[in-house]
Amino acid sequence: MSTYLRPRAPGATIFFTVNLAHRGTSLLTEQIGLLRNAVRQTKAARPFAIEAWVVLPDHLHCVWTLPEGDSDYSARWGAIKARFSMSVRRAGFAPPPCLPVVASGRYAGASPGLRVAKGEVGIWQRRFWEHHIRDQADFDAHLLYCWFNPVKHGLVGRPEDWPFSSIHRDERFRKDTNLNVGRG
Repeated sequence: MSTYLRPRAPGATIFFTVNLAHRGTSLLTEQIGLLRNAVRQTKAARPFAIEAWVVLPDHLHCVWTLPEGDSDYSARWGAIKARFSMSVRRAGFAPPPCLPVVASGRYAGASPGLRVAKGEVGIWQRRFWEHHIRDQADFDAHLLYCWFNPVKHGLVGRPEDWPFSSIHRDERFRKDTNLNVGRG
């Protein structure tokens, strides 16, 4: 088994993509209140700044800045995923009985038996994708990626029409003409 080492840069600004195990569902938007609560609780316990966030039906993208001297974003994602999973289970959600099979023929994540043995419910893909932001242009590009993702997926015609986005709290979108590229 290969070992994946994530970069560790204290105080870094990082772009993330996090997916549900079962793509094509709408669990995240249907249970947006539970997801927001999981993020709020995790942020209170392990602070981080949210630069951008967009929640789509089966995945999310966000940009965080960690506190100076702190590089542990994996623990934060583990806590958010666990809190959300426990909340939706308490609310009556039951994951599909079988795990998705990826192109290689293997199950997404570890074997189903391992998930059961560890008490996992298989709501989330086990891993997430992260990219450490390099400079202002990289930051702006990932901010725009978050905001325009609902348009890319055909969910809305304009980024500001998507209700599950940090675009609504961010004046940069409305004021900065460099960030308004692509607006109709």
